[in-house]
Amino acid sequence: MGPDAERRSRRLVVRARVRQGTSRVKAAFWPVLQASLAAVLAYLVGHFVLGHEYPFFAPVAAWVCLGFTADRQLRKVAELGVGVALGVLLGDLVVHWIGSGWWQVGIVLATAVLIARFIDRGVMLATQAGVQSLVIVGLPPGGTTGPLDRWTDALVGGAVALLVAVLTPGDPRRRPRSAGGDALTEVGRTLERLATGLRSGDPDDLASALVRGRASEPALEEWRAAATSAHDLSRVNAVTRRYRFELRSLERAATLAERAMRSIRVTARRAAAIPPGEHDLAPVADLVERLATATHVLAEAIAAGVDPVVARSMLGEIARDTDPHVVGAGDWPVQSLVMILRSPVVDLLETAGATSDDARAALPQL
Repeated sequence: MGPDAERRSRRLVVRARVRQGTSRVKAAFWPVLQASLAAVLAYLVGHFVLGHEYPFFAPVAAWVCLGFTADRQLRKVAELGVGVALGVLLGDLVVHWIGSGWWQVGIVLATAVLIARFIDRGVMLATQAGVQSLVIVGLPPGGTTGPLDRWTDALVGGAVALLVAVLTPGDPRRRPRSAGGDALTEVGRTLERLATGLRSGDPDDLASALVRGRASEPALEEWRAAATSAHDLSRVNAVTRRYRFELRSLERAATLAERAMRSIRVTARRAAAIPPGEHDLAPVADLVERLATATHVLAEAIAAGVDPVVARSMLGEIARDTDPHVVGAGDWPVQSLVMILRSPVVDLLETAGATSDDARAALPQL
């Protein structure tokens, strides 16, 4: 890859990272604003209602419980709140009774985590109990702080966080839909770049398609993580249980999209190995361009939460045209690209809602 191609590849990666970062900021904006206001409210309650001069652990507990994501499971919020309060309580008692020091650290950490494990199986509860107890032992109170003031501050913060989580329930489908739209848009742009490389025959264009495909991995992983988390929530939350089927479909679609991207990268690597100018890759480029367009239509449907019937129809037509006996007939390097391309076509067709059997049946027989 020449210097110009390397610069283009770096720009592609930077632009992909900027788009993904912007998407994460948009998704986190309202949750962060809510958590910040909850922290302020917890501080005000600790200061003016409880009369604590510096109710530091009230906003800390509120922020730890709410965080910066819209995926706020009531159980998780309560688990974090109990963990923070337990850790602060034990830390306060240890400091009040036996002071702070190196050996007190071991005692309070072991005690906090073992009690947390007894209370509940939640990993976050035990983690927060241990962390907060260590913070308390390492941050001894000032002369005007009572022995349990920081514990009551933590209780206030946890209660405020739980109240916010109850009063601002979110639609668990929103984040997986948005992440799915972003991820599939990245897939579509990778296909566009691949089509450009196939049409030009320029190894640098094909290499940049491969770079873009690799740069899209965080968006695909974020979609899968968001869909999995929301699906897990729907199985235990009676309010969101009615969304369970769609969330399961989104989780499966995220896995299929990741698989499709891997096949697209394989196509780019295989195309780069074909000597430029010796084979007619234009018919394959046409297929890839059509696949990119269908993927963008699919991304819009996923993001909007509507049935991707148009994308499914487009992908079905592409599948029927992905015939190595027709596209590249007599030219085995071209036919090999068509063979590889059949895999992401099927994956994207299933992502659009087709069954596995129907997606495979849409392909011409070999």
